[in-house]
Amino acid sequence: METTIKKRKLGNSDLEVSAVGLGCMGMSFGLGPAADKKEMITLIRKAVEKGVTFFDTAEVYGPFINEELVGEALEPFKGEVVIATKFGWKPNAEGRWSDLDSRPQHIKEVAEASLKRLRVDAIDLFYQHRVDLDVPIEDVAGAVQDLVKEGKVKHFGLSEAGVKTIRKAHAVQPITAIQSEYSLWWRQPEAELLPTLEELGIGFVPFSPLGKGFLTGKIDENTKFDSSDFRNVVPRFSQEARKENQTMVDLLTKIAEKKNATLAQVALAWLLAQKPWIVPIPGTTKLHRLEENIGSVDIEFTAGELEEIENASSKIKIHGERYPEHLQKLVGR
Repeated sequence: METTIKKRKLGNSDLEVSAVGLGCMGMSFGLGPAADKKEMITLIRKAVEKGVTFFDTAEVYGPFINEELVGEALEPFKGEVVIATKFGWKPNAEGRWSDLDSRPQHIKEVAEASLKRLRVDAIDLFYQHRVDLDVPIEDVAGAVQDLVKEGKVKHFGLSEAGVKTIRKAHAVQPITAIQSEYSLWWRQPEAELLPTLEELGIGFVPFSPLGKGFLTGKIDENTKFDSSDFRNVVPRFSQEARKENQTMVDLLTKIAEKKNATLAQVALAWLLAQKPWIVPIPGTTKLHRLEENIGSVDIEFTAGELEEIENASSKIKIHGERYPEHLQKLVGR
């Protein structure tokens, strides 16, 4: 049986998606060993049945295997769902995907390859994964504009870009969405990014809306991560930081008890309450977590409750950077 989730529009665009999307990266990359492909196809299709219409992937996740997974899973739902993917990386001499490349020619090659892996005729939302300082952003926007004119891309986005870059790109090819980290434990977008997006009519897609799992309350100072888990190198996930940052989990626990909800649902509902054009994309490999995350759409906060959360959370100091230094340099450019 199909259910529907409330829909949201990303900014002033005509791109309408479910109020909560599904981040697919962790199914094959970044958070430990890849999950079983058949199980993940089932999970993605269950998400569609439950009303999720917005799915996030990237060529670099794997690389390639995540796009292939998403493409296979969503092929039966062509035209009914929105798939976002990303360009902007390339392998270096050692074969590690640590070099940026947003040259127009490369963007066009990536688009062709992603179309095949995703099994679609047009990419719904094509993000620049990280800003490449070697290529003027106007040239990047121009390359995507060409793809839009050719009917190969429908919408343009940027990930982790700074506001000056956003303005320059938007002047060439209107941006539909910006993707960046945003959650109760990473509030920096509120300073400059959100006001800029509001002014320009651009939607916002927060990734890691559950603090890479921390805000679910299921991770503490004793949690051990698999050797292939990205969180091992994140300063905010050092044992000491996890111990210090439990105060945010304690706050979420209190709110969750009052709202008769889970911590994850409170964290997502808080994001949804910030702006009507915000669409978080929590990732999961488990059906019960998917259902839990979708349930956040029905949790409403009163103005008083939001103020209470604001007052309590503003007193909490979060410990640890959200990225190791080599990745921190690539954000907000």
